[in-house]
Amino acid sequence: MDKVAFTGSTEVGRLIVQAAAGNLKKVSLELGGKSPNIVFKDAGDLKSAITGAANAIFFNHGPCCCAGSRLFVERGIYDDVVAGVAERAKKIKLGPGLDPHTEMGPLVSEEQLRRVTNYLHQGKQDGACYVTGGGRASDRGYFVQPTVVKDANPKMSIVREEIFGPVVVAEPFTKSEELASRANATPFGLAAGIWTRDISKAHRVAAELKAGTVWINCYNVFDAALPFGGYKQSGWGHEVLELYTETKAVVIGL
Repeated sequence: MDKVAFTGSTEVGRLIVQAAAGNLKKVSLELGGKSPNIVFKDAGDLKSAITGAANAIFFNHGPCCCAGSRLFVERGIYDDVVAGVAERAKKIKLGPGLDPHTEMGPLVSEEQLRRVTNYLHQGKQDGACYVTGGGRASDRGYFVQPTVVKDANPKMSIVREEIFGPVVVAEPFTKSEELASRANATPFGLAAGIWTRDISKAHRVAAELKAGTVWINCYNVFDAALPFGGYKQSGWGHEVLELYTETKAVVIGL
């Protein structure tokens, strides 16, 4: 085996790096995230931004490495956006994955269900406000309610740590100058989203964000030709084909 390509948790990624140290095995890692999704007042069509923010976290029923799990909203539209995302969360139809009417299936295991619900329980104990959701959805199956949280502070585990479930924490902001430090205040750096019609602002904020992928006025848009990888503890990534290419120089004297 010439190379190890791993997609999963940061904890397991560390173990793989340690295991590869003995023979310097080539390793690529796509690890965890706690990605910021930023909505400015000048986002234009607020309905699209709300839909995008909801899809950013509830896609794949929440367990998505680049999920937009931290939602930053400019103060003037904060209540409207939070209410809009919560309303969409309430309407998501939970059910078996094979049911064509299902919009969100269960988590993968009882262990993951316990992990997510433990975070939700801890968030309540810490004083976070649950706009909607906040617990297990049914006594049967590994279903978790799509959850929107506000009034949390950066020290809470629900804000700091990757939950890997359908849980988004919404925070207001007033000045765009404060965004970079708040958005980057995480050991992760996999992805980010920006919603604005000011392209200059979009470029400036994207440059300030420590994230491997930044989506502007969209989220979860992928192409195999694009680089994909993370900053900090979100992994090691490059152009996709480069990960599977060995470079060779051949020099001939004639």
